[in-house]
Amino acid sequence: MHATALSTFRFSANTCIPQAQPKAQGAVTEQSPGTEVMTDLASVKAATIDPHISLDQAEQAMIHQGVRSLFVVSGFPCVDGLITLADLVGEKPMRLVNERHIRRQDLSVADVMTPLSKLDALDYEELKSSTVAQVIATFKKLKHSHLLVVQAATP
Repeated sequence: MHATALSTFRFSANTCIPQAQPKAQGAVTEQSPGTEVMTDLASVKAATIDPHISLDQAEQAMIHQGVRSLFVVSGFPCVDGLITLADLVGEKPMRLVNERHIRRQDLSVADVMTPLSKLDALDYEELKSSTVAQVIATFKKLKHSHLLVVQAATP
């Protein structure tokens, strides 16, 4: 089968091609829809890291990407878990160093991440009808700073 090439064109000088602009967002209040405080990974690429990376490299990746959490992915597209800045600099690494009698630099992301099986998730359908106040209440109840939101969640 022979494919025909597509037609191309060139822009004239001084042509303006506007860059994509994020939707302007007003002030978020407790009465705002819960979806206003969600990062939609259907429109934003998820920040990820390999589970075998060192804690220092994970921290540098967070700084470089401007995030405080990374999805841990050993085999695309499946998520193994989540690692947060608190996981990297909190008590967990020091506890593991003492328990295992190893150096901190010997720990990997896999050692301190929260595995997917221990992450709380919320069904997107429920989030769509919620308020920011309800999302905050959920974070407080669970003592989490992150919550996965998925479509068609099953218990």
